[in-house]
This record gives sequence, structure tokens and C-alpha cells, in this order.
Amino acid sequence: MKLALVSEVFFGRAAEDRLVDLLGEVRGRGAELALLPELALDPWVPATRARSAQDAEEPDGVRAQLLARAAARVGIAVIGGAIVQTGTVRHNTAIAVDARGELRARYAKTHVPQEPGFWERDHYDDGPVAATPFELAAVRCGIQICSDINRPEGVHALAAAGADLVLHPRATEPETWDAWRLVIRATALTSCCWIASVNRPRPEGGTPLGGPSCVVGPDGEIVVERCETVVLAEVDPLAVAQRRKDYPGYLPVRSELYAEAWRAASRR
Repeated sequence: MKLALVSEVFFGRAAEDRLVDLLGEVRGRGAELALLPELALDPWVPATRARSAQDAEEPDGVRAQLLARAAARVGIAVIGGAIVQTGTVRHNTAIAVDARGELRARYAKTHVPQEPGFWERDHYDDGPVAATPFELAAVRCGIQICSDINRPEGVHALAAAGADLVLHPRATEPETWDAWRLVIRATALTSCCWIASVNRPRPEGGTPLGGPSCVVGPDGEIVVERCETVVLAEVDPLAVAQRRKDYPGYLPVRSELYAEAWRAASRR
């Protein structure tokens, strides 16, 4: 499966036309799935602590509808995102639609930071449910949003549940990239799955966002790492099967043992 990492954001005037144009470009180059950055349909509102009702929408709101229309117009599966509000609770939510524009999955970011430039807890809460795999473009996928990947248990659980590819939209600073690369490579190696990560492209609201997109294979090796608007890579699920026959992939996943350890930790 050919994957496109699209390091661009789409809000304001002509957002849908710009998204359709870029999706059309990558579809023309053979991509079956496009991954957009974290909250790609919004400005980076956590740059400030000011919360606005206009930043969020109900499930299947205007941003989700825009994403679905663009995917259907081009004929490509897409992962986008928006701040989704249910009642009084808001979540940073990734939205996965297939090449017909039909919803395949939603996932709410479960590890929400709070620091200068990333005042995220002022805008949304921790997601209440761990990510689960779903099929998109004929690949078993999972999603982890930005800082989620710094708690690698999420990726390991997705891989153990059958995910071959973890999609990682993010909004990070260039000077922190070495640490992100380290975590992504180690997590891909130890979970034996593909990880694809794409960043917001430029500074916003005083927050110095930017840095590479990358795809890491299930052996922990970097397949591609570039600071370009569009980065293409091929993802082969058969490589996952092979890595799980080799070390460390053949080691047992002691899920019941881990579950009991986490229950004990939660009681502390």
C-alpha cells in the first residue's frame, strides 16, 4: 500500500479546494491513503489558553463533512482531525474516512499535554478509550496522536490486537525531533509494526512547529524522513509478519501479566 504523508493544514478560505488539490496530487502518484497532521482542519489553537466555541464541532460536524467530501471527490482514504464536542466535553479527535468518504474510525487523543505553546488541556480533555485497530486501504491500522506515542503501551496494544500500521499525526517543535525519532524507532522495533508520522508544517501563534515526516519499518529502520509537504512511502504488511517471527517479535505478549501489573499500579 502506498501511503502519503501530507504536511499541510486546511482551514479558512478555500480549505476544501486546497485539500482536494493536494489529495488529487498524491492520488495521481499512486497513494491509497493520506495522513494529515494533528488537528489539520483547525489552526493550532493550543498556542494560546483562550478557548473558543468556534474551535470545536459536534460529531460529523463541518470539518468532518469537509474531510469526507474531499476523500470521496478524489477517491482516497484520509486521516484528518478536529476538536469534537459531545455535551460539554471536548476531545482532540482523529477521523478516518475511506475512499468513498465513509467514516471508518474515530480516536480521541488520550495523553494531553499542558505547557507553553501546547496549552491543550485548556481546549480538550484526555480521551476516555484506548485505540483499537480498524481496516483502511486494505491494511490493519491504528492511530496514536502526537504525545500518545510517548506512552508506547498504546502502540504495543494496537500491534498485539493485529495492527500492522500505526498512523501518528503530530504537532511538534523541530528542536525536539531527535527525541521523537528515538521513541518512534524503538516503538516500531519492539512492537514489530510500521509507524508513519506527519507534522504540522510551520510555526503558528508563536509556537515553533515544524520538522520531518517519517515512516519507520517494523525492524525499527527509517524508510523515509524528509521535511517536504508530501512524502510517499510503501507499507508492506508482510514485513510485519516476518518481523514477528524474528527477535524480539517472537517473544510472547504477556497481556494478562501486564494487565495485572497495571491494575496494581492504578491502585497506587
